[in-house]
Amino acid sequence: MKIAIASDHAGYNYKEAIKAHLIKLGHDVIDKGTDAAERCDYPDFCGPAAQAVANGEAERCIVLGGSGNGEAMVANRVKGVRCAVVYDEQTAVWARGHNNANGLALGERTVSEETALKLVDIWLEEPFEGGRHEPRIAKIDDYS
Repeated sequence: MKIAIASDHAGYNYKEAIKAHLIKLGHDVIDKGTDAAERCDYPDFCGPAAQAVANGEAERCIVLGGSGNGEAMVANRVKGVRCAVVYDEQTAVWARGHNNANGLALGERTVSEETALKLVDIWLEEPFEGGRHEPRIAKIDDYS
């Protein structure tokens, strides 16, 4: 799978760890930055990662920061992107199963690195349930 990944300074360490993990799993990773842990603005990097999904360059995106909240907000401004902030196994399952999330937002200040990698794996493997959730996804997409 092609996955775009991006972070600001507060998510940089996890971006690098997740990128290595994804490559090890055999995914194609498109790194949209940042390339260092120096202070920067997350919209400059997370917006392009989400745009990569919208324009077909990537199938999914992962955006990282201190909390994941601002990063998800930026990603969700891009038409066709449904980015979920995930912080435990259940929210990762629901993000995919119920919301067909093609974007994942994680906070380096909110979960351990081990947990972050586990959440990425769940999000990658969990199928969309479809059915009763499909009309809801259509309504979400109508807003973008």
